[in-house]
Amino acid sequence: MLLGAHLSIAGGLHKALERAAGYGFDTVAVFVRNQRQWRASPLKEQAAASFRQVRWELKINPVVAHGSYLVNLAGEATVRDKSIAATADELDRCGRLGIEYLVIHPGACENAELGIRRIADGLNRVVAPSAKEQPANWVAQPKILVETTAGQGHAIGRTFEELRAILDLLQPPDRFGICLDTCHVFAAGYDIRTPREYRRTMKALDQTVGLGKLMAIHLNDSVKGLGSHVDRHAHIGLGRIGKEAFGHFTNDRRLAKVPMILETPKGLTQDGRDWDEVNAQAVRSLVR
Repeated sequence: MLLGAHLSIAGGLHKALERAAGYGFDTVAVFVRNQRQWRASPLKEQAAASFRQVRWELKINPVVAHGSYLVNLAGEATVRDKSIAATADELDRCGRLGIEYLVIHPGACENAELGIRRIADGLNRVVAPSAKEQPANWVAQPKILVETTAGQGHAIGRTFEELRAILDLLQPPDRFGICLDTCHVFAAGYDIRTPREYRRTMKALDQTVGLGKLMAIHLNDSVKGLGSHVDRHAHIGLGRIGKEAFGHFTNDRRLAKVPMILETPKGLTQDGRDWDEVNAQAVRSLVR
């Protein structure tokens, strides 16, 4: 099992790697730019070099970046153009930093079929400049992972069929995959609580998308119930999914090399413990 969490880059991108090592994590997720602003300061080569050096020293592998929350590749022209530009910038930063994966929320549109076409077109435009030849200043060619959604509002990606429809339109195929969020799929209506339901859900994923396309997992419990379509994360074992369900993921041999990232709420428990430490301990306790 490769376990990590989404950690702060306060003080520099490399600080997230140091924090990950402090928790004993194998992997980590980061934002590579301000996730709540369209504009971002340029990535300085010194910062990129420091990140690569610290990562090499601490052996944190792989690293998963998360795209901006502002991005909506299925939106209307103005926001869509900004979304394409922001995602292209994030992909470039990942390439320069040596980050393997960039996770993006697919977007929202009242017309799902139209939204799927817009998302695929936008992602193809993002990847096109590096599709044939890796840029000289890249040290890795990152893959873009489309994340499952809870289906809140008009969010696209609530079903495995919608994800498959997006992937079928992407070129080149080997530059793309998916990220499964446990809270999102549960809220979307896919049960993972019992061994039987977990097997059923993973079989549906394999038959629709293919497990080979599953390249990252977000581990989150859910505040709301099965099929609620409400995206609200809870601490491991303190939501409607329940602690034992996460053991299905940690003990699935097919997922041994898939990074599992905690995206649970931050802060301290009532007795002063770090929630990331508590959640990590809960997940590790399930490994057989």
